Amino acid sequence: MSNPTKTTSLQTYHMLVFRKALHPEFFGIEGRSRIKHEDYDAESWIFRGGHAVRVQHNGLCVVEVVLEQVDQIPDRGLVATLPCAGERDHDEKFGESLVYMTTIQTETLSDHLYMGTYKEMLQHARESDSLCSMWTDEIGKPNLSVLDVQSSRTEMHIQGYHLRSDCGLVLRTQSMFQLTSGQEKDGKGRGDKAARGAARAVARPVRAGDDLD
Repeated sequence: MSNPTKTTSLQTYHMLVFRKALHPEFFGIEGRSRIKHEDYDAESWIFRGGHAVRVQHNGLCVVEVVLEQVDQIPDRGLVATLPCAGERDHDEKFGESLVYMTTIQTETLSDHLYMGTYKEMLQHARESDSLCSMWTDEIGKPNLSVLDVQSSRTEMHIQGYHLRSDCGLVLRTQSMFQLTSGQEKDGKGRGDKAARGAARAVARPVRAGDDLD
């Protein structure tokens, strides 16, 4: 009887990518962070079961959103809708100088492995001062959303982790925003391939017993 619940819960998650800003009223924001560099600025939000990241550069605005209930979000400016089930990659070039790429992974764990992963991710969030949302469901099981952000002058890396105890779901997203010189018009050259490799390497899947350092 548990399998239909797991499948249904997994299928509700989506990643949305927009080319315009979204109003915070669409999310129950529990934490936020801001980053400002010479060539771009960014804001990150965490909320129960999801996150949103906005990057602005040279008149461009790109937003990544991960959440369950996509119907509540208007589709104006929507570039991509990505179901989170399984594993998938996506990349997009905005203008001549902003590249976005992401990798999505999902896994359903046994209760024992889920709790081990939950404890390790909670410790990681506290030690790294990540954006974090913790809550329990109606029967007292723990849930967790974590957002890690690292930035440099030309790149911003985002790792999202969303743990849902009702179905043992661990959803991981690993994304990169990269400023480029604009020399590769189609965004598919060697530079983008190298950047995708870097995006994949930023965060690895976390299992119970893994070292988070």
